[in-house]
Amino acid sequence: MRAWLYLIAAAVAGAIVTTPALIVLILLGGSFDDALVAGLATLMIAAGIAVVSMRDIIRCGLAMIVCFLSLAGLYVSLGAPMVAAAQVIVYIGAISVLILFAIMLTQEKVGSARLTFQTQAAPAAIAAIVIAVLVSVAAFGTSWGEVSEHIRSATVYVAHALFQNYVLVLEAVGVLLLAAVIGGVFLAKREKGA
Repeated sequence: MRAWLYLIAAAVAGAIVTTPALIVLILLGGSFDDALVAGLATLMIAAGIAVVSMRDIIRCGLAMIVCFLSLAGLYVSLGAPMVAAAQVIVYIGAISVLILFAIMLTQEKVGSARLTFQTQAAPAAIAAIVIAVLVSVAAFGTSWGEVSEHIRSATVYVAHALFQNYVLVLEAVGVLLLAAVIGGVFLAKREKGA
């Protein structure tokens, strides 16, 4: 019985994600890239809502990974594969996995219902509306035809700077992050009496 519920939930989630993409593609006459951006943006918004509204912390962490993956897909579709790779490596490969390990090492996996919807919902809703209006004004006031070429050239410069001029610094930061993760796991697994 529970498997059917998961299948129905997956079908509803797929319909929620693909509906804006089909609207952009068929009704508005957009290209496949426009439909892909609409679908990925819808997936990112739905995953973000799932992160802040679910009670199970593990599922919240997994929804956060889906949100980061859809953002990386948006970066790729907008012509910035270097930024998308950094998104996957840093946010999904390091931060999300570290958060999930920290959650799994703690005792309580389910938060209380009071923590799910805080008392600051009204100010947060007002702030969200203000930010949505500002983003909409900026999006409609931007000339989007010239943006993708600038992003591609900026990505090339960032890639050359990182992997030619700052390779040693990049590797040192990687070793430092690895040492921090190992230290965090060691401190979390240490005996309480020691």
